[in-house]
Amino acid sequence: MTTFTSSSQQLLVSLTDRVAVITLNRPEARNALSPELTGAFRQAIAWATEDADVGAVLVTGAGNAFCSGGDVKAMGAHPNSNQPRPSVEQQYQELRARHHEIAGALRAMRKPTLAALPGAAAGAGMAIALSCDLRIAAESAFLSTGYARIGLSGDYGIAWLLSRIVTPGHARQLMLTSERVTASRAYEIGLVNEVVPADELMAAAMAQASVLAKGPQVAYAYIKDNLDEALDIPHATAIDREADRLLKARTTADHKEAVTAFAEKREPIFSGR
Repeated sequence: MTTFTSSSQQLLVSLTDRVAVITLNRPEARNALSPELTGAFRQAIAWATEDADVGAVLVTGAGNAFCSGGDVKAMGAHPNSNQPRPSVEQQYQELRARHHEIAGALRAMRKPTLAALPGAAAGAGMAIALSCDLRIAAESAFLSTGYARIGLSGDYGIAWLLSRIVTPGHARQLMLTSERVTASRAYEIGLVNEVVPADELMAAAMAQASVLAKGPQVAYAYIKDNLDEALDIPHATAIDREADRLLKARTTADHKEAVTAFAEKREPIFSGR
C-alpha cells in the first residue's frame, strides 16, 4: 500500500475497509472547486486508481453540500496584474488536463466509484457525481447543471454524461433550464440510484462501497468495459467482446474461489486476482 497524504486541507482522504473516501472540504464555500482543491483532487484520484489496496472509491463533500461547482466569486475576481494573463491556448490546455484528470479519470477508473451527496451537486459538482458509477443522495440533496444561469455552456463532460444517464430529452431540459432537481425527482429520472435520510447517508454509502471494495476486481473491470462500450457498438460486437472477457474472467482466482464457495455453501472471499 502507498500511503497517501493530501496536499491540501481542502481535500480529506482516508482508506477504510478498502474504500478510499475522498472528501471535498470547503464547507464554507459549499465545496466549490478552487485551484488548490482540484490540484489535490487530481492527485488523490491518481493514487486511488493505482493503489492495489483501494477496492472502491467514495467521493463526498463536507458539510451540507457535495460540490457547488466552480468558484463563481473567484471567476469575478480581478487577475493579479503582476502576472501575465495565460493565453487562450494555455487556458484551454489547463482546463483539458483538469477535467480529464478528475471527471475523466473517475469514469475511466476500473474500480467501482460512488458519490454520496449530502446536499447541492451543481455545475461541475454535478458532472463529478455523474462521473461515478453510483450516486446516493440525502433526502435534502439537489442537483442542477447551473451553467446557463451564469452564461456558461458546461464542462467536465457533463452533456455527454447526462445524455447517457437520463433520456436525451431530460438532458436537454436540465442543461437549458438549470432547474433544481430534488433528490426524489433525481431518483425518478435516474440521476441517482438511492435516496436516504441525511443522517444515514454516509453509513449507507460506506456499506455499499465496502461490499464493492471486497468484490471481484478483475470482473468489475470487465463489466465496466462492457457497459462503457454498450452504447457505441453493434449488438453482435458486444456479444463477441463479452464472450472474450468472460473467458478471461474464468481464469481468475476470484472466479475459482466463487465456484468453490458456492459448492461449500459459504460467501466467497475475493482476492482481486
